[in-house]
Amino acid sequence: MHLYNSMSRRKELFTPVTEGKAGIYACGITAYDYCHIGHARSAVVFDVLARYLEHLGLEVVFVRNFTDVDDKIIARANREGQSCEAVAERFIQAFHEDMDRLNVRRATVEPRATAYIEDMISICQTLVQKSHAYPTPSGDLYFRVRSFAAYGRLSGRSLDELYAGARVVPEEEKEDPLDFALWKASKPGEPSWPSPWGMGRPGWHIECSAMSGRHLSLPLDIHGGGQDLIFPHHENEIAQTKAATGKELARYWAHNGFVQIDSEKMSKSLNNFKTIRDILQNCLPEVLRFFLLARHYRSPVDFTSEALEEAEKNVKRIYETLALLHKELSAPAPKAGKTPEDINAAFATCVQSFEAAMDDDMNTAAALGQVNNLMHLINRILDDKTLRKNAGVRVLLEQAEVLRGTWGKITGLLLMSPEVFLTQLKDCRAKRLGIDIDEVKKLMVQRDAARRNKDFVASDDLRNRLASLGVEVRDAAQGSTWDI
Repeated sequence: MHLYNSMSRRKELFTPVTEGKAGIYACGITAYDYCHIGHARSAVVFDVLARYLEHLGLEVVFVRNFTDVDDKIIARANREGQSCEAVAERFIQAFHEDMDRLNVRRATVEPRATAYIEDMISICQTLVQKSHAYPTPSGDLYFRVRSFAAYGRLSGRSLDELYAGARVVPEEEKEDPLDFALWKASKPGEPSWPSPWGMGRPGWHIECSAMSGRHLSLPLDIHGGGQDLIFPHHENEIAQTKAATGKELARYWAHNGFVQIDSEKMSKSLNNFKTIRDILQNCLPEVLRFFLLARHYRSPVDFTSEALEEAEKNVKRIYETLALLHKELSAPAPKAGKTPEDINAAFATCVQSFEAAMDDDMNTAAALGQVNNLMHLINRILDDKTLRKNAGVRVLLEQAEVLRGTWGKITGLLLMSPEVFLTQLKDCRAKRLGIDIDEVKKLMVQRDAARRNKDFVASDDLRNRLASLGVEVRDAAQGSTWDI
């Protein structure tokens, strides 16, 4: 597998530090609010990365942290009259609930920052001893950015450029505007811990160096998160870790692209802030997951109602084909026949192209394209009576169902019963459009009775009434069905 390395700015063959194993560290949430769609994208991307490395036969240890002490957590706790621990716990639980719905697996280890204070202090002491950090009279501790010559390598920024854009905050006691906080002196009403520099709490960046170093060997195989973390968070992690340990933090750096809302940056000030919970009120979780994987993970994603609806239509078509496939496989198998070469070749191309797409920097967009190609092939077979009577073709259809499970395990998609998914989708669409499903079912019963009695005038009238509600009726020899 080739993976784009943000450090080298090119795709590189992924070679783990330890043969047969892979360690991934992805920066998690600061637990002060409900997760938004940007959190969902990062979580889904690194979930699929871990799944695919496991598919390739590697033993994966995936670490995703929670920041449970932070200015925003403290502010919310004070505003609500709660402890920081209670606020963080509430939103960590909410994170798990959201991710469970999106079929994002729990990480192997999910450390919380406050459990690693001693580790952070130890790293800070080492940095002070090596003159990479200095305390201030008020009890803060800063990292000397100019003491680390490679600073800016990940983000591609020079120290002069950074200095020109640095802002000086009144009352800060930095030697240099570029220096960043490793430890913050406590203020009244804030959570704090004892340290050699007085009571205080850790800065944000030091948390990840401590937690990644505790659970994974350095260098990590893969470190990542959203592109917004490249600077300053990941840049600072690299500096403090290498300065303290002499070791590189990670061999590969992976970053997912931004999510925009209707072509604008997502922001509470623009009133376009989309939480996962907001979206899933009118959208099935699998549709949202499909939407997020339908673009390459490094590309930006523009979240619009039209794009989400298109993803919903795509997932619906796939599950409709799977429903037909399951029905066909439940029928008696043909006794003879050999799979035509063009059918075999088309199936093999889908399999090979899916793997090739995933091997090429985890191109889930191209991989999902192969899922659609496989569905087209299945529909082609099911529409041809001659092919359906072919024993070899039946074996291929059985292989397609097995492949659906394999691809589903990699992508976290298409693992539901088609009947269950399509029923849930029908309910979701009805709710979104304000359609009373009980009323629809009542009208369908009346229409079925009219058709049995050959009262076609009443039958047509009921069809029209259903159509006015946004319901399409489909008549077949086996009976009538309906859809939104």
